[in-house]
Amino acid sequence: MFAFTNAHVTDSIKAATRQITYDMMKYYDGNVTGRVPGNLPDPYYWWQCGAMFGSLLDYYYYTGDDQYNDLITQGMLHQVGPNDDYMTPNQTKTTGNDDQGFWALSALSAAEQAFPNPPEDRPQWLALAQAVFNTQALRWDTQFCGGGLRWQVFTLNVGYDYKNTISNGVFFNIAARLAKYTGNQTYADWAERVYDWTVDVGFIQDFHFFDGAHTTLNCNDTNRVQWTYNAGVYMLGAANMYNFTDGSEKWKARLDGIFNQTSMFYSPNVPNVMFEQACEPYGTCDTDNFSFKAYLARWMAATTKVAPYMYDQVMEKIRPSAAAAALQCSGGESGTLCGMKWTDGAKWDGTTGVGQQMSALEIMQSLLVSRVAAPVTQDAGGISKGDPSAGSS
Repeated sequence: MFAFTNAHVTDSIKAATRQITYDMMKYYDGNVTGRVPGNLPDPYYWWQCGAMFGSLLDYYYYTGDDQYNDLITQGMLHQVGPNDDYMTPNQTKTTGNDDQGFWALSALSAAEQAFPNPPEDRPQWLALAQAVFNTQALRWDTQFCGGGLRWQVFTLNVGYDYKNTISNGVFFNIAARLAKYTGNQTYADWAERVYDWTVDVGFIQDFHFFDGAHTTLNCNDTNRVQWTYNAGVYMLGAANMYNFTDGSEKWKARLDGIFNQTSMFYSPNVPNVMFEQACEPYGTCDTDNFSFKAYLARWMAATTKVAPYMYDQVMEKIRPSAAAAALQCSGGESGTLCGMKWTDGAKWDGTTGVGQQMSALEIMQSLLVSRVAAPVTQDAGGISKGDPSAGSS
């Protein structure tokens, strides 16, 4: 348990996040001889390791602790695949557009945070994100549902007949952030297209984000379950479009609407403490679900750097959630392992895992967001080399 009582005390926040990160990395064996860099052991899917590297990148960004930097670079480069686009042959049975996209999001964070570049003879962070964007743009499917990405990439995979909000949201997020980073209008046009389609198909209704629907029914069977990460991925995308369009009223209205509707993800019993309302109260969260709050926390904090007017209202949510998460990190023999139910305070909920550690780490290190520089761009501080044609051959 981390009993920092003042969420403004930088040293105590850094000490807590250092321990949480250390406990998280006990699950990772990709740096062990004979194991595969960039993979987590069962029961974790490939995408979650890419997402975990995003948390490690944020950890370095917020704290300056570089002890995991070589491990990040090793793992993220090992998984790029033969075409440098995160289409890794040994993951084809479960490769979703969202899975591939989460690796691109981490590469894009590395570019935005001016994380040290890979060796010159290896693919660069910005080019990797551009490669994923290009491969996914080619998969935009107008045959069913009027557009959109399918969940799975390959036809034989379970879920190929499903178009889901997270796959399209990740694509939207990448497009919006590439627009801001590069200044290229083509990316912004795609971001507009994806957002508008998500509304038109009914996956966004009054800023509620529903899970998806099947192509076999032309997306008329919307699954109305709502997850934190769907709202989060669209929030940061909208914030970047707000920034790219110099504060347009359209994107401000969308950003405000998304943020306001996230109120459903805060407990009615413990004010301003985040919870995964679709599964957490019922004890039905699975391995993936345990990590979803990490992404909402991550993207809320990042939103404040590109839409600064959001800072005060975002921090009104982050501070209480971070304090509650710190109390919930009271499990295991060490008394520092994090559970999922932040609403339970110091009464550990008995669960442990990468997702729980990631979620606690992201919400707690987000307390430091005002102390770090804004994301760099191609023309302002960026050091990552891009390739607009990457992944399109």
